Amino acid sequence: MAQRDYYEILGVSRNASEQDIKKAFRRLAMKYHPDRNPDDSEALARFKEAKEAHDVLSDPRKRTAYDQFGHAGVSGQGGFGSGQGDFGAGSFSDIFGEVFGDIFGGGARSGGGRRVYRGADLRYDLSLTLEEAVNGKEVKIRVPTSVECHHCGGSGAKPGTQPKTCPTCQGAGQVRMQQGFFSIQQTCPQCRGQGRVIDEACPHCRGTGRLQEEKTLSVKVPAGVDTGDRIRLAGEGEPGENNGPAGDLYVQIQVQAHPIFTREDSNLFCEVPISFSTAALGGEFQVPTLDGKVMLKVPAGTQTGKMFRMRGKGVKPVRGGPVGDLICRVLVETPVNLTEHQKNLLRELEDSFVAGGDRHSPHSSSWLDRAKSFFEKMGL
Repeated sequence: MAQRDYYEILGVSRNASEQDIKKAFRRLAMKYHPDRNPDDSEALARFKEAKEAHDVLSDPRKRTAYDQFGHAGVSGQGGFGSGQGDFGAGSFSDIFGEVFGDIFGGGARSGGGRRVYRGADLRYDLSLTLEEAVNGKEVKIRVPTSVECHHCGGSGAKPGTQPKTCPTCQGAGQVRMQQGFFSIQQTCPQCRGQGRVIDEACPHCRGTGRLQEEKTLSVKVPAGVDTGDRIRLAGEGEPGENNGPAGDLYVQIQVQAHPIFTREDSNLFCEVPISFSTAALGGEFQVPTLDGKVMLKVPAGTQTGKMFRMRGKGVKPVRGGPVGDLICRVLVETPVNLTEHQKNLLRELEDSFVAGGDRHSPHSSSWLDRAKSFFEKMGL
């Protein structure tokens, strides 16, 4: 009887990927494997058929021969007809581990069969002044990095020697552990996934194949960053294992405290002390901004805590939006270290305030009235 087409058996197209072929075989193996269908000759035949199709189509060389010459091109090479498909090496757990082992153990495989791992991400804390954060700048930073050991060429073995294939995993970097019904792959305990062992370690890198150095990187800090923002430098983290991709470096921004300004989002705040006489009579004086000096007009009778907003004198946010404001909070300063003459002048001024009644201190008079009412309710 003519053999069925392998692509038809697995239910895939002729241009199916290797992953599609594995998925198709997994589906059929889960359904027809003899361990799950004891004493079912039809299931056994279907499983053998699927296994033979998988063995041929998952091997690029055999698949090419099959695509060109059909079953004649792989006669004696693939499947159960060649004597390679006896169940001594084909239990359900073995099939499961062979086809789906890549979901255990992590990482991808390199061309040599060893596991490839992405390098770890790193963090660098960058401290900036408020002016640098608001205006942006380019900063040079030095960060530790590992480079290939030039003494051993990155092999980790003592110069003049070479690593050997791991006898435990035969260079695969993985070993298969039987746990009940399943066979699970895990990292080889002897070579730790490297697939090779070193008899004599390189004295310079201590067998790691890498040396620690420092590198200088240029970081472009955009205008408007704030504490907690971070800048990603792709591929500048730790190098991966077995030629895996490097991780990323994250530059974490920390803005230093400023002697005058504090920042909240896009707004800047500052406290402006003024004299008692300026608060009473009003005045005009200079206050600093990040762009230079501006004039602040204080009207007569200004009370402590009064806020004055200077629009557009704040920060332009790094993620876009309007420029914030500068908000000045006035603090009326009480005179200290008075001379006797100054004390007498203040006493005369206070007497004139008392003679003038409530019109000079409306808030104080109102507060005293509320306090008096409170005391009466308390019976004090």
